[in-house]
Amino acid sequence: MILTSNLKEATRSLLASKQRTILALIGIVIGIGSVIAMVSVGRIVQDEALRQFKEMGTDILTIEKEFGGGLPDGGGGRPAAKSALKLDTIRAIASRCPAISNVAPSVRGTGEASFNGKKLERSGPMGVTASFLAINKLSIREGRFLSDLDEQSRFCVIGSQVAAELQKKGADRVVGSKIRIGDNLFTVIGVTSEVPQGGMRRFEPNEMIYLHITTSLRVFANAEISSITARVSPGYTNTAARDQVLAYFVSLGMGSAVRITSPEEIIAQMEKQMQMFTLLLGAIGSISLIVGGVGVMNVMLVSVTERRREIGIRRALGAKRGDIRGQFLIESVILSLIGGLVGIIFGVGASWLIAHFAQWQFTLSLGAILLGVGVSNAVGIFFGYYPARQASLLDPIVALKSD
Repeated sequence: MILTSNLKEATRSLLASKQRTILALIGIVIGIGSVIAMVSVGRIVQDEALRQFKEMGTDILTIEKEFGGGLPDGGGGRPAAKSALKLDTIRAIASRCPAISNVAPSVRGTGEASFNGKKLERSGPMGVTASFLAINKLSIREGRFLSDLDEQSRFCVIGSQVAAELQKKGADRVVGSKIRIGDNLFTVIGVTSEVPQGGMRRFEPNEMIYLHITTSLRVFANAEISSITARVSPGYTNTAARDQVLAYFVSLGMGSAVRITSPEEIIAQMEKQMQMFTLLLGAIGSISLIVGGVGVMNVMLVSVTERRREIGIRRALGAKRGDIRGQFLIESVILSLIGGLVGIIFGVGASWLIAHFAQWQFTLSLGAILLGVGVSNAVGIFFGYYPARQASLLDPIVALKSD
């Protein structure tokens, strides 16, 4: 009965000072909405990154060259020539390791790319083999991809963004156009289909100019194979494949020359980084939440000042300090709960809009909603306690003398 009476009185008091109540609500809505939106976006980004990674398949291994740690360097701090990964050695992996069905080595090239004397802004040369397309889940939109018959050729395949840039620079037909990379001229024989940005590939497919790996090793200065993607054969585990590949390099005396990463290791590292990213976003959003809480405290302190006579009358009629404290605490909790509910709607809506425009898969985070409800209650109690305590400590005689 007393609780019902306090709820009615708290609602009446908040409606009596609409302007201050609305301003405090805006602060709470923005604060809680920001926290929920940022936590939700962090979760959506994590799910999207994992989804894009799994789209490539979890049956792949990444083999990278180690630039140090036991490699002979001849005293100059740089790896010696015998530590370089040879193309024949890499091609033999599939035949020497039954757990590996195919491999795709790559070389990152250097040099400015241009078309008709105009620089291509978003492009980067990369040397690849014919297996590179299938292993990286890419497809051809126009023309064809590089084959084993294109060794030492001056052909190239370009990404969709490079093709769009060629058209802007006056190319009537993309396939058949000539692209200059450094001092070398290459003929475009194919265009890859557009790939959504933000995938887990360690390159941007839409901005690549693909050359045959043998051509890259010949025309680019200091070019060497530093990365290999290997597909695990059906029926084998990633661990078994990893052990076979490592044993193969050990048999060649190059056990310390490579680092082999499995999808499980990458996923675990990604989840750890994304959790830290989500916590950081939540911490940033909490700043606006503190501002909203201070707004609630300000409204309640002003309310205590304006209702000193009312407090004095209640105390004179027998109300205890706990009753006064409870009444004002209920007001702050109501204010925070209403702001929290609106903030949840605002935060979920904002995260949906971000996911929609970024073309991510939207997922409703139950944890973020529970966080919003819990935080709104915590704000009401934490920032409402001090004004409620101040009201309960008022001397009844002094309060009754107030105007």
